Amino acid sequence: MSEPSESSTASTMNQAKSAFPFAKSRIPRRQAIALISDHSDPAVEIMEESDGQSVYVRAVGEALAKLGWQVDMFTRKTHPSEATIVQHSPHCRTIRLTAGPEAFLPKDQHFQSMPEFVEAFLKFQTKDGANYPLVHTNYWTSGWVGLQLKERCNVQWVHTYHSVGAAVYETADSLSTLAAERLLVERQILEQAHCTVAITPQEQEQLRSLVSEQGCIEMIPGGTDTENFHFIPKSEARTKLGLLASEQVVLCVGRFEPRKGIETLVRAVAQIKADSEDVPSNLRLLIVGGSDPEHSDGQELGRIERLVQELGIGEQTVFVGWVRHDMLPLYYTAADVCVIPSDYEPFGLVAIEAMACGTPVVASAVGGLKFTVVPDETGLLVPPRDVDAFANAIHRVLTDEVWAKKLTRQASTRVQETFTWTGIAAQLSNLYRQLFAQSLTQAPVERSLPRSAVVAPLAEPVRALPA
Repeated sequence: MSEPSESSTASTMNQAKSAFPFAKSRIPRRQAIALISDHSDPAVEIMEESDGQSVYVRAVGEALAKLGWQVDMFTRKTHPSEATIVQHSPHCRTIRLTAGPEAFLPKDQHFQSMPEFVEAFLKFQTKDGANYPLVHTNYWTSGWVGLQLKERCNVQWVHTYHSVGAAVYETADSLSTLAAERLLVERQILEQAHCTVAITPQEQEQLRSLVSEQGCIEMIPGGTDTENFHFIPKSEARTKLGLLASEQVVLCVGRFEPRKGIETLVRAVAQIKADSEDVPSNLRLLIVGGSDPEHSDGQELGRIERLVQELGIGEQTVFVGWVRHDMLPLYYTAADVCVIPSDYEPFGLVAIEAMACGTPVVASAVGGLKFTVVPDETGLLVPPRDVDAFANAIHRVLTDEVWAKKLTRQASTRVQETFTWTGIAAQLSNLYRQLFAQSLTQAPVERSLPRSAVVAPLAEPVRALPA
């Protein structure tokens, strides 16, 4: 099955209109596909409400549309005033479905709304006259939706995890009440989806070792917008941000969550200040990110603010808050080093954004960061939660100017070669076409799960992992 290019489709339509101005039915329609991301809205402003998953889904959707697909991205409506349909381009839109209350829900409360999400999806498909022979789900709750759609509609189904529960729970201090349910659903997803897309080799290994030995897995990385994230002269960036040329700037970008490891970074900076004679006194720590005081990230922000004061680095630390997506490249470029001290990170979007701007990265040697960051070429990897190791790595980048400049060049090159959305969308497009071809040449796919075997949300939450 071939996919039309943007230019060839437009040319065909214009010719058809000239020859048969009233024969619209003769103009071939694009193949429609559905991307499902229930808890992470691709249409939100890329600021405090967005995360790596919403960036991924939106960027992939828009890039696939440019390759000739009709892309509809489905998410859950979180406020009555939100537009039901957001048109991003002529062939890419976000559709917000009502499933559960039209209000913000934490991720761990979305699962109970997924049966309504399935029904709302099918209702929209009927009402809109749309047909989605392929769906690409994102995260485990949307994956549960994929299980239902495969069973009820016999669609071609692709899934991206974004976060593997079994890997998250290995480093978690406490378990979600839905832990056992998530593990069960994630195993069914891997075994029942026509293909799972792992965004790093590390995730592919985790899926095989921690989830199931069955199921098809293809490794297609995530990416970044290289039109937005690119090299800017450091002097220009610092002038716009009001930073001095002589300052040694350490940058952290991300949400205030305990697993993001910001405490480790703060302690490492305090240690550098106390122990290093060759680091200038005008060391500066910029923490870009924000929070809602009513949610858990607001509590974490307050805890980190108090810790900064206790460690005596209040004058060196700036809590920038959330900034617009188009402003982030200024912060990356203005920094001497970007630090990602996460306890767990399935991909590491911040690392890719920083590297695209030519900024060396110091990151935890966990998850996808072991793929995105190449030690001694684009940055350094150190053990998570190891304050001494982070302090030493940051100190090395700040004090070895020649080596740091080498990292700058190599970091930008790696992103251009591996992590552009155009290249990633092309790989996904090829995968979709292969699945369509298989569905046409093979006998109809037998339903591998009887209706009763498809997992339904629990009436009561599971409170412990199975033995």
